Formats: sequence, structure tokens, C-alpha cells
Amino acid sequence: MSSSKPSSKKPLDLPAVKLPREIKVLVAAAFMIAIGFGIVAPVLPQFAQSFDVSVSAAAVVVSAFAFTRLIFAPLSGWLVERMGERRTYILGILIVAASSAACAFAQNYWQLLLYRGLGGIGSTMFTVAAMGLLIKMAPPAARGRVSSLYSGSFLLGNIAGPAVGGLLAGLGMQLPFLVYACALVLVALLVATQLPAVSALSRRTGAAAGAGGVGAAGATAARKKDALPLRVALGLPAYRAVLASGFANGWSAFGIRMALVPLFATTALGAGSEVAGISLAVFAIGTGVALTFSGKLADTWGRKPMIIAGLAVNGIAMGVLGFTGNEFWFFAVSAIAGLGSGLMGPAQQATVADVIGNERSGGKVLATFQMSSDLGAIIGPIAAGILVDSFSYGPAFLMATAVAFVAVLLWLPAKDTKLLPQS
Repeated sequence: MSSSKPSSKKPLDLPAVKLPREIKVLVAAAFMIAIGFGIVAPVLPQFAQSFDVSVSAAAVVVSAFAFTRLIFAPLSGWLVERMGERRTYILGILIVAASSAACAFAQNYWQLLLYRGLGGIGSTMFTVAAMGLLIKMAPPAARGRVSSLYSGSFLLGNIAGPAVGGLLAGLGMQLPFLVYACALVLVALLVATQLPAVSALSRRTGAAAGAGGVGAAGATAARKKDALPLRVALGLPAYRAVLASGFANGWSAFGIRMALVPLFATTALGAGSEVAGISLAVFAIGTGVALTFSGKLADTWGRKPMIIAGLAVNGIAMGVLGFTGNEFWFFAVSAIAGLGSGLMGPAQQATVADVIGNERSGGKVLATFQMSSDLGAIIGPIAAGILVDSFSYGPAFLMATAVAFVAVLLWLPAKDTKLLPQS
């Protein structure tokens, strides 16, 4: 498939773009992974506390997963360029499966902390590899739609998983970990059997890995030769801007939402824990609604307007959230914040895909983008907690607004990557 510049008529042809079967395989795998993660999430803190540790120690077990994801993201990028996306994906999934199974048999707190932390290594491996596979297989004119579809499958799994996990926990807190491990083994089998060793897209474009009967070593060499250097990507204003918006989204959607919103519901609003749970679900619903159209709009209107709109909506809503005084407005603003996150998500991934292109690898570029989100998810709750202790919840939520608008400022001078020649 030859490279071509997008024409003004291309958005009108968007519905006719057919998605490769392999993308549907990855979407199904994402749903299974998300359900498994959701099954474990509500049980993990309780399981940690069963070893007679403090609440803060139990929270460290949760944070250990995100911390190792951040630390080992550069290694994942290197592995993608060295081994290829498919093998890195399968290996990462199996590492998380082994980690989850080991957690079920942990005999003390420190074993649980170690096993859970090791799972973060595998998690960042398959996350970066999955992004690389989607970039290679997604038609350039449908990158936003593919990102939206993939993100939506994860979201649905995350919504369904906790409900299943709650039921399984009644049969023993070890069971959810074993179910998660089994689900991941099934995912590894699905990807190993349903995804070709060399993507059909690479063969169609005449990549060296697929042309002329080149073996695995030749495919690896081709990937290494064609890998986009991180320094080149960092030279692009749009890539630097997407790192900033990824950091802001991680700070808000994965950090503040998970760590501060439940505490605000129970402490500031004086509501029960069920209200905190509902607020998280409402945020997810808002994100899900946005994903039904944001991917297509990213492919038609462009990446930049969707990211700026998402940052503005999410940032303003998160700032307002800290000043809501009753449950109605708390839920309403949570939904709007989720809508903003869903508006920018597909456009961000599409921007990274535009930078890398279909015909080359970009493991380090992908890993750095993933790290920006993880870093925001780690720093956000810590900074917000300090502000709450020193002042109140209002300034802590307003900090998320400030971070979002700093990202907007970086996006304003950047050129929309959809306007660049697509490959």
C-alpha cells in the first residue's frame, strides 16, 4: 500500500474502511484482560490487609504494579524492537499470568508485594506491544476508530470485572487471582494462534520481514533498521505535546480519580462507600459514551481539536468536582470528566500512530508515551494528597485543571499529525 497524503474527500470514505481481522482478535483479547484485571482489583487491597498490615501498606501493593510498569517501560520498548510485537505481547501476558497465580499462593505480605510488582513488568510489555500491533495493522484512515474500539473493549471489561470479582471473593480471596491467571493464559493462546507471526499488513506493504521468504532473524533485523529513534520523535512538537496530554490524562483519569474521588465522596460529602463506587462507574460511563464517536471524529476533524477539547472538558470538570456539595452534582460532574477523558483518548493514540507509521517499529516511542501516563498516575495522587493535607480538596482537584491546561498550551503551536503524509 503506497503512502499518500490525505485528501479532503477521505473522511467521506471512512465508513468503507475495513478493519483487519487481527484487530478484532486484539480487541477481544483486551476485553478478556480487562475483565480479569477488574476481577482482581477490588480483592487485592483486602487480600493485602489479611496479612495484618496497615491501610497504607495495602495501598503500596496496589501502587507496586504501576511503579514497575513505569520503571520497566523502556525495557519493553527495547524488547518490541528486538523480538517483535507479537512475541513481546505473548511473553508479557504469560508473565502477568504467572504473577497472578503466584499472588494466590502468597504466604505473607512481602511475597504478595513482590509477586504483584513482577506482574507490572509483564503488563507494560503487552501494553506497549499491543499499541505497536494496532499501529501496524490499523488503516491510516481509521486509526482513531481502532483506538476507540480497543479502548472501549478495555472499558467494558473494567466495568464488568469488579462485579464478577466481588462474587468470586465470597468463595475465597485467592480464587480471583487464579481466574485472572487462567484468563490470561487463554489470551496468550488466542494471540499465538490467531495472529500471524508476520502481520498481513507488513506483507502487503512489502516489508523486508515478509518479502522474499526472510526468516525470523531477518524480520528482527528489519524491525531494528526501521525503528523510529526516540530522539527523532521528541523533535516533533506534536509528540512532545501528546506526552504532556498523556501525563495530564494519567494524572486525572488514573491517578486523581482512583485515589482522591472515593475519599472526597466519603470525607467531604459524608456519603457511603457505595457513592464512591457509583462515581467511578459514572466516570467510566461518560468515557464510554465519548468513545462511541470520538474515534471517528479524530479521523475526520483531526487529532489536535479532539485532544484540546478533551483536555479542556476533563480539566475543568475535575476542578469543579472538588467544590460539589451534593451527590447529584458529584455524579454529574464525574460523568462530564469521564466524557473529556474519552474525547482525547483515541486521538492521543492515533497521534502516536501517525508519528510512527505503519511500516516501521517504534518500541521506545510507544514506551515513552506509556510512561508519560503512568508517571501522571503516580505523581498525581501524591501531589493531591499533600494539597488535601495542607489545604483542602478544592486545591487538590484544581491542580488537575492546571496540569490539563499546561498540556493545552503545548498543543496550541503543534501541527495536527493527521495533516502529515500517512504511511
